[in-house]
Amino acid sequence: MPTPHHPPKPRSHHRVRWVAVLATAVLALPVLSAPALAATPGDPATASSFNLKPGPDLSSMVTALKAALPTEGVQDLLDDGNRIAKTDASCPTDPFGTGDNGAVLAPARKLCWDTGDAGTEEWIPQGITGVSDAQADELWGTRKPLVTAWYDKASTGLCAADPGTCPDKGARLSFLDPETPVTGTPDGRRYRHVLLVEPYVNSYGNASYRAVDVHAGGIAWYKYHLYVTDTLNGLRVFDMRSILDLNPDRNASVDDTTLNGLKSNVTDENKIGRQSSVYYGHTYRYVMPQVASYKFVAAQGNSSAATCVATGAPKASYISVDRSAPAAPALIMGEYCNSDTDHPEKGRVGALPIDDTTGLLQQTGETVTATSAYYLPRDLTQGAARYDGMYYFNRSYLDNSGSLRRATVTSGRLVDYGSNITNAVGPEDLYVEHGQSVSGATQYLWSLTEHRADTTAGCTDKGSPCGRVIYAHRLSDVLARP
Repeated sequence: MPTPHHPPKPRSHHRVRWVAVLATAVLALPVLSAPALAATPGDPATASSFNLKPGPDLSSMVTALKAALPTEGVQDLLDDGNRIAKTDASCPTDPFGTGDNGAVLAPARKLCWDTGDAGTEEWIPQGITGVSDAQADELWGTRKPLVTAWYDKASTGLCAADPGTCPDKGARLSFLDPETPVTGTPDGRRYRHVLLVEPYVNSYGNASYRAVDVHAGGIAWYKYHLYVTDTLNGLRVFDMRSILDLNPDRNASVDDTTLNGLKSNVTDENKIGRQSSVYYGHTYRYVMPQVASYKFVAAQGNSSAATCVATGAPKASYISVDRSAPAAPALIMGEYCNSDTDHPEKGRVGALPIDDTTGLLQQTGETVTATSAYYLPRDLTQGAARYDGMYYFNRSYLDNSGSLRRATVTSGRLVDYGSNITNAVGPEDLYVEHGQSVSGATQYLWSLTEHRADTTAGCTDKGSPCGRVIYAHRLSDVLARP
């Protein structure tokens, strides 16, 4: 989500365009004390503001692309990871604060990117999800992958110094296996980037694709489907069965022959899609085409990535999955708001039902009907999750230590619960590893940070150096805080 430190570049998502019950050993929700702060008068927010309708059918274009390019499964993608993340103590940075905004909660788990991804100015980490969202048994075959999302922060300054950053490449995913060590490197974990693309029919009547122009502030994986937030529109949907391989022979120097007899190229950073009978992907080996979308039914009253309104369609800034009631899984969606005198709104969070049979959102006729919506107790919210009735919110501001907030629904309103918990600088989206599949398994609340580790403005917090990490708190530790 946009923050004052990383203001969003102009993007077409600022225009209206298309394209369980817990295991017995799991810690119970604590007895709730009196609320610390009531939210905006008039709660609950209007749930119908979060209602969605399905977008255009993209299936024929995706089918045509899969007839041209071979697909790759998630497990094979993880095996083929070409970058190495480090774990815990091997991470070179530690962006966790010193208590500026409350008691610090150090992470129970931590991973950090390779040097190039840790320091890149072009790509900014934002969303996170994992197989615990996707599957009740928390396994994808034999693996337990995490998936993160990044947006391309193309800018004139970067482009002038490095022409390869000039094209706006949109958004990408990183598939990472946090459990399986790299052979010979016990603290290493493989990961691989995949570029998100939007299919379309080009002027010659052929199926092609282009960059997905979204901020990717939140992602959520359910069964085969991956949901990506599209800020002022709603959601875009991708399918784990449709990851396309542009370099199956693994020799980047020679263009591969595709399934339809054309060529694919992974060396040209400036090109994407089918051009002159060649398929490109801005040098990415894997591209993942959008298969569906959902658009807000209500009119959009927001006009920027920072401020918010109290009514009408919300912004889709971040999302997560609530699997705490197995019979009624839900997608939790909320909005980032930097409130000011003219725009005092702190934002809203809503819940949308998921059809467990298909993994798509549950529709009544042509509408996905939200089951609840509430005003947020605080602004600057970068991520939200809900589990067993407790809401969790990540909040950040500039280069200060971030905070993890908790809230519950009390007397029909969403209110703060307990004290502020200090966490990392620049915390973003949230993901709950629910631990229901194994009795006594540890539950984790995962997140990631966006700021690079350097000495530029925005990375000089007192005692809280910036640094990009993926991290997890034990949910029991979070719940135990007063």
